[in-house]
Amino acid sequence: MTDANIRRPPTGWIFTSLRGYRMGWLPGDLVAGLMLAAIAIPGQLATARLAGMPPQTGLYAFAAGSFAFAAFGANRFMSVAADSTIAPIFAGGLASIAVARPAHYTEMATLLALLVGIVLVAVGLLRAGWLATLLSIPVTTGFLAGISIHIIVGELPIMLGVAGWHGHLLVRLVHTFGQLRDTNLYTRWHPDRDHGHGADQSPDSGRPYRAGRGRSRRGPIPFRGARRQPGRPLSVPLPRLAIPPLPGMDELGHMFQLALVVAMVCIMQTAAVASTFPSDDGTPDDVSRDFAGVGAGSILAGLIGAFAVDSSPPSTAIVRESGGHSQIASLTAVALMVALTVLAAGLMAYVPHAALSGILVYIALRIFGVGEMIQIYRRSGPEILLVVASAGLVIALPIETGMLLAIVLSFVHSLYAVARPYCAELARVPGSTVWWPPARGGLGEHEAGVLVFAPAAPLNFTNTERICGKIKSAIAAQHPPVLLLVIEANGIIDIDYTGAQILRRVVTELRATNIVVALARLSDERAQAHRTGLIDTIGPDRVFMSVEEAVRKLGPNANLSNRS
Repeated sequence: MTDANIRRPPTGWIFTSLRGYRMGWLPGDLVAGLMLAAIAIPGQLATARLAGMPPQTGLYAFAAGSFAFAAFGANRFMSVAADSTIAPIFAGGLASIAVARPAHYTEMATLLALLVGIVLVAVGLLRAGWLATLLSIPVTTGFLAGISIHIIVGELPIMLGVAGWHGHLLVRLVHTFGQLRDTNLYTRWHPDRDHGHGADQSPDSGRPYRAGRGRSRRGPIPFRGARRQPGRPLSVPLPRLAIPPLPGMDELGHMFQLALVVAMVCIMQTAAVASTFPSDDGTPDDVSRDFAGVGAGSILAGLIGAFAVDSSPPSTAIVRESGGHSQIASLTAVALMVALTVLAAGLMAYVPHAALSGILVYIALRIFGVGEMIQIYRRSGPEILLVVASAGLVIALPIETGMLLAIVLSFVHSLYAVARPYCAELARVPGSTVWWPPARGGLGEHEAGVLVFAPAAPLNFTNTERICGKIKSAIAAQHPPVLLLVIEANGIIDIDYTGAQILRRVVTELRATNIVVALARLSDERAQAHRTGLIDTIGPDRVFMSVEEAVRKLGPNANLSNRS
């Protein structure tokens, strides 16, 4: 049996990522698990606070995401846990939904995790991995930058030791800068055991920070439900399986909309992680199964009182770069986390908030994506405006609203690209029978009275009017007058009914002015061209395998009987 056969997991239902496991991988997985635990545990505590949830729920989310993905996912390296990308999205959305019932914020967060998980599992079962392609890189780079700004601005008061403020992001930023003279450069420990959560961690919610001069939640982490027995260390309660209560239909509708946004971000990020860290180099993973694995993690997290999880690019990189080979690394990290919680919960309970704020700011700087922005500007200058626009939407509006509009912006951009396709007039490459767009200033052979036009796009209702307009403009600019129009159709990858009818109308108009129209290199869409009537309008005898053949048989120098 070859190494490739051993490492590629066969199809199945549970723990397929561990099938074919070799004991030689175990030392690397244990080391990777240790490294992952060292990084993930404080990060999960920080993300829980960012999500407006009790800190121990971050640990629950890590355990749920890791175990569920190991059981149902496909990728051998992917780490699934509480994630700082989606945490501010659903925290802001839930804070606005829970205004009337702030005490039920935690229940809503766990219910949202179930909804997100159900959506992701459905996407996985329907094999809808193509959804990951609906968001362009500039748009995703922009909204991630906007989210990072929200995280940084929200954590600055705690890091600097000044009073927090609620309201719009820019208002909070101005207020923080106005208190720089009061900055406490040293982390101070306070006996504050405030158990508040939810809006206290989400200043956009309209509920104020617990603020005061020099007291901006810099004290130890309040582990909700933690208890201390005489002579024993502090213990953190174990999670219990429970289905959160359903809210009213109006609230449930808003939560489902929010779940769709969060699930879309999970799809995008999971697909990116799977493509960056494939199980086997050169062999793509079953990304639809990865979606289902992440969804199962969110469902399990919701059932044990935590919040939605997502694939983590930095944690996955740690597993891969530390020598990990499989999901045993993530399961090892969970075992270490459980051991630490049982043996040293008291130490975790006294991690200062300022330290967790520093972790969150570090994560935010990592997802800001300056390098990606530079590459977008250098390689596709105008698309940097998409980065700016999507970041601005997320910054200026509530995060979930900005995210929705950023997704709409991505769709509009793709529709704009389809509606304004690249079209070119072709010329014969000197000394050959190849017709090609002439390079700027380059030489190309033209046939008098012949126009060869190539629309590099599908013919559909969004763009055919524009394509036909360009054809008419090109005909009007030709001297001598055009007698033969050859449409080079290799780039026409689809033809819909509306597009075919528009082109049929134009062909009829051109024929009335004694211009012959021919099609060349129409291959995959020949059946659609027949079905929509386009071939009948142009004429079956005027469809050719190559441009040169069409010019030779129908051009002005051809036999007149061929052109009649």
